[in-house]
Amino acid sequence: MEKSIAFLNGLPIAAAVISTDQRLAVANALFSKAMGADLLGRHFITAFRQPDVIEAIEQVFADGAPLMVPFQAGAHGIATSYDMHITAVDQMVMVSLIDRTDAENTGRLRTDFIANVSHELRTPLTALAGFIETLRGAARNDPAAQDRFLGLMDAEAGRMTQLVNELMTLSKLEGNGYQQPRAVIDLRDVVQAARNTLDLIAVKSDIALDCTLPGSAVQIIGDEGELRQVVINLVENALKYGCDGGRVMIAVDPVTHHTPIRGQGAKLTIADQGHGIAPHHIARLTERFYRVDAHRSRAVGGVGLGLAIVKHIVNRHRGRLKITSQSGQGTTITVILPA
Repeated sequence: MEKSIAFLNGLPIAAAVISTDQRLAVANALFSKAMGADLLGRHFITAFRQPDVIEAIEQVFADGAPLMVPFQAGAHGIATSYDMHITAVDQMVMVSLIDRTDAENTGRLRTDFIANVSHELRTPLTALAGFIETLRGAARNDPAAQDRFLGLMDAEAGRMTQLVNELMTLSKLEGNGYQQPRAVIDLRDVVQAARNTLDLIAVKSDIALDCTLPGSAVQIIGDEGELRQVVINLVENALKYGCDGGRVMIAVDPVTHHTPIRGQGAKLTIADQGHGIAPHHIARLTERFYRVDAHRSRAVGGVGLGLAIVKHIVNRHRGRLKITSQSGQGTTITVILPA
């Protein structure tokens, strides 16, 4: 028995042996962790319960031919999907579990991603088709209507271009995610360059940009272009969803020790005076295409990828991103970047 346990514990997967009396005789630590530690000595029917699994084990006991069946387990309240391999060993049967939860989740994410992209493209494409039909028909000889519809078409084409560009940025970031940048840059220069890009947008939004920078260099390890994109994305969000006539604060703190990164780093803070975000939304804000208010996001030109890009850039820099907000009291986003 001890040799059997030692053998099973040497396997990199969860495994157990069902004896000739059809009870679980031995199991390795991974099996006990996945299924619970109180199954030894119990009949396999009470351990697995799922009809397809029970029939497969009975079939292997009967003819000895190996089988593989899907199996769902929920030990510790966590749903897990497995491929259960069932193999005859002398007069007994060994079951082994190969976790396929991550593969299923990846497939589900891929399906959701394609559905989201299709939805985001369908809206402007439908609008463009409608505008073209109108220009060919009712507005054929109406210069004022033509100008108005051409402006709308330009906006929808810009929306699709933005979506494609941001998808390409995400793809590039995911491909380089394991490569940490190595250049030494001054975070103040990054913020100032981003602010120069955003000043006109702030004026049009009737929102003041307050920028607080240290008097001396804030040197960190990073990619200047990517970090400028972080600042632009975060400040653009603050401008889009902040209150008209309000302020957006951008601040950079000098390099000091930060517990979240367990070392020296600089802190970038961007805060607005908008309506704030309800707590149940905050954990999902960096998901692709997730929007707190989908209608308002589309109205201001958002495609739902800005914070996803920010998260990937911060992760590539081995930094930390924190979002705090309270309804009616604005939103504050903090980025800590290693020095």
